[in-house]
Amino acid sequence: MINYHNKVFKTISNTPNGDTNEETVYFYKQKGNHITGEYKGGTIKRGYLDATMDNSGNLQMQYHHVNQNNELLTGVCYSILEMTPENRMRIIENWQWTCKNYAKGQSILEEIDPHSVI
Repeated sequence: MINYHNKVFKTISNTPNGDTNEETVYFYKQKGNHITGEYKGGTIKRGYLDATMDNSGNLQMQYHHVNQNNELLTGVCYSILEMTPENRMRIIENWQWTCKNYAKGQSILEEIDPHSVI
């Protein structure tokens, strides 16, 4: 089984209609195939995600966050797991807002050393 527990990720890219940026950091927890996470940084004050994982490590999730403009935003996401040449996890997120204009976008997250986060 793929292990997301206690993994830390950072946004490395996002489409312009997304809310996260390179300062956004994600903290994942896992119990079985259930993944939860918190994220913050950059334009995000605080966010939460709830996901289920398939046998390949891909995630089907819902998320919500409050940004620096005090907007509460919600969305859904299908995330595809890849491994980098350095054997770190990379997550390709295909997301869609469930608020605002229901626009779609894509983000890429990469695993970082949890000790690098202050």
